[in-house]
Amino acid sequence: MDSSTSSTSSTSPTHLAGTVPAALPDLWDRLTGTQPAPDLWVVLATLAAALVLVVPHGPWRIARNAITIAHEGGHGLVALLTGRTLTGIRLHSDTSGLTVSRGKPYGLGMILTAAAGYTAPSLLGLGGAALLAAGRITLLLWAATALLLAMLVMIRNAYGALTVVLTGGTFLLVSWLAGPQVQAAFAYAGVWFLLLGGVRPAFELQAKRARGGAGDSDADQLSRLTHVPAGLWLFLFHAVSLSSLAGGGRWLLGL
Repeated sequence: MDSSTSSTSSTSPTHLAGTVPAALPDLWDRLTGTQPAPDLWVVLATLAAALVLVVPHGPWRIARNAITIAHEGGHGLVALLTGRTLTGIRLHSDTSGLTVSRGKPYGLGMILTAAAGYTAPSLLGLGGAALLAAGRITLLLWAATALLLAMLVMIRNAYGALTVVLTGGTFLLVSWLAGPQVQAAFAYAGVWFLLLGGVRPAFELQAKRARGGAGDSDADQLSRLTHVPAGLWLFLFHAVSLSSLAGGGRWLLGL
């Protein structure tokens, strides 16, 4: 019995030591390797699916939550990058959100933080399109999961935490369990949605301002910070979103 016990204890660590290092290169290769682009019909089908979520009012009311995550995440990320202290992010069921940071209430850092919200979904979509054009499908899915997990730490309300957990969990499950074709379709659909969904909020804001509403919007805050008319900031939001859609769309379609 002593000999049997000794044999078991000596072989078990060897087994673990052999499998863990062996798994790490496989994991790294999976993360940094390239995957083949899907067929054109899949790319077009995911484009159609994204349009169904963005254009009709009904689906958009629900899907817009994902754009709000990107919007508020953009505020939060740029606040940190410019040296501000991020204190919390809230996401609400009416698809509005609030990002609170501490620092000087003026200056370049505050301007960049305020400008990041409406531009973030489109710029994230453009970056995602670049990764997909390079065949980095798995890297895109894991990077999105990591960003959502990092954002979860700063969420300060239950609804916000739920939406980020559900979104991040979906990305994690697809990237870990789904096959290459499903991963590719999901990634392309997500990037199309960011590119298309990044366009609509600026038009919605423009319509609200035309009716005399949204007096404390990002464009109005930027106007007060810079003494540049809010309409010019709206033009910037439009320019970024439409340019990102044009450029990202070309990459996704392989043009």
